[in-house]
Amino acid sequence: MLNPNLDQIQLNKEEYERYSRHLILPEVGLEGQKRLKAASVLCIGTGGLGSPLLLYLAAAGIGRIGIVDFDIVDSSNLQRQVIHGTSWVGKPKIESAKNRILEINPLCQVDLHNTRLSSENALKLLEPYDVIVDGTDNFPTRYLVNDACVLLNKPNVYGSIFRFEGQATVFNYEGGPNYRDLYPEPPPPGMVPSCAEGGVLGILPGLIGVIQATETVKIILGKGQTLSGRLLLYNSLDMTFRELKLRPNPVRPVIEKLIDYEQFCGIPQAKAEEAKKQMEIPEMTVQELKQLLDSGADDFVLVDVRNPNEYEIAKIPGAVLIPLPDIERGVGVEKVKELLNGHRLIAHCKMGGRSAKALGILKQAGIEGINVKGGITAWSQEVDSSVPQY
Repeated sequence: MLNPNLDQIQLNKEEYERYSRHLILPEVGLEGQKRLKAASVLCIGTGGLGSPLLLYLAAAGIGRIGIVDFDIVDSSNLQRQVIHGTSWVGKPKIESAKNRILEINPLCQVDLHNTRLSSENALKLLEPYDVIVDGTDNFPTRYLVNDACVLLNKPNVYGSIFRFEGQATVFNYEGGPNYRDLYPEPPPPGMVPSCAEGGVLGILPGLIGVIQATETVKIILGKGQTLSGRLLLYNSLDMTFRELKLRPNPVRPVIEKLIDYEQFCGIPQAKAEEAKKQMEIPEMTVQELKQLLDSGADDFVLVDVRNPNEYEIAKIPGAVLIPLPDIERGVGVEKVKELLNGHRLIAHCKMGGRSAKALGILKQAGIEGINVKGGITAWSQEVDSSVPQY
């Protein structure tokens, strides 16, 4: 309802006081605050982007806020997901978010959708809201949110983060481009590491999420120039902002219905291929590795394929660091050959995925190895609790 009947919207005395700094802005004023109160926004995800976004939308006086998420709060979230607190670890994120939103502004209506967004429920979930904000971190959901917004003619406020860099724009607004104009096809599965693998500066999503909140408010107010047609690129290490122009692709496929986005992104096939490769690689448990280390055997080499900064955080005694990127480039393969000298190869990483990939590459080079199931995370959980988990 981006053009509500403002005569039916009234502010009470508390709201006049709460929003006084908005009301004295000519670009907002009483009419603008009524628009914010009449508006409804759906946020997909309550993670790094959703946290600051929801906080500021609530503070701004958005009348109805919907949240879609099915995850629980983990201690590793607290470095960047500032809407959650320590007391909420192990509890649903949407409940934590609602609790914090109502502390900031009890005048907001908060709708909770404790579910995974899917092709089956997306249109029904998105349809009641004026603006959709994408705070997700995976390609299938981004394509799903985009296509649902196109079908429903909803503006899609987009943001993404990785390591020290972020992006933001507005899709499907006033004839502007949509996500498929920026990314017509998804990258191959595994090509882009997740934040859990590559890391993210905790402050970064705060800035990108606030940009998303700003664009959302501007759309509702009908003021200013939005990021529609412009992709904002931010590098926090260099403290630089750049813009790329985006235009609708005249030959892009017409979106007629929602599809299987996991299939579209090649994930089932990639998972099947990865599972097949891992089945071909023998595994050992962390308990078996512990017994081997305690036995004093010297007929094996334990290789850690994580990144050097991860190795500094936690390590298994006797493990030699040869990062997966080195193995992928080939230089690490030669290092492994030099180390082995007729010995058995055992490899581990954080949870077992990267070491399985490394062993697959080494196998093609004629080097057989054994993967440590669960990696150093399992080692910390099941063998040595003094080893930090991250």
